Amino acid sequence: MNNISPCHGGHLLANHKMEKSAKSSLDADLIQKLIAECQEAKSFAYCPYSKFRVGAALLGKNGKIYRGCNVENACYTLGICAERNAIDRAVAEGCKEFLAIAVSSDVEEEFISPCGACRQVMREFGTELEIFLTKPSGSYLLTSLHQLLPMSFGPENLKN
Repeated sequence: MNNISPCHGGHLLANHKMEKSAKSSLDADLIQKLIAECQEAKSFAYCPYSKFRVGAALLGKNGKIYRGCNVENACYTLGICAERNAIDRAVAEGCKEFLAIAVSSDVEEEFISPCGACRQVMREFGTELEIFLTKPSGSYLLTSLHQLLPMSFGPENLKN
């Protein structure tokens, strides 16, 4: 049985191959760099309870990549996922517009996918984000926030 983090439990996609119909707006070298960065970020994870390392690499529209890792806490609800960690880091450095995010774990059989909370935080910053779900081998599945969070609620829903 895998040790699944409270955040990522149930959000693994089995038996998918790289999605052929999805076309990224990023060039192949940048995609590979983003995937390498999320795998590197995973090495910094603090996960003494679940032992489930997650890394994320977020590409800002400014061209900078912001890395994040999961950071657990003995009070489980106070932990933070890698995706939100990367977004928080980007915002703290003044970037609020993003092109893509890549997410990695150590699970070899399945693609890792953001939890619902992370999907909603991503949604706060727009709906056009490309999302690369990866495996340790470097293979990936390209998806979108529209696919992961259909009929979403965002900032524009609060405007008068």
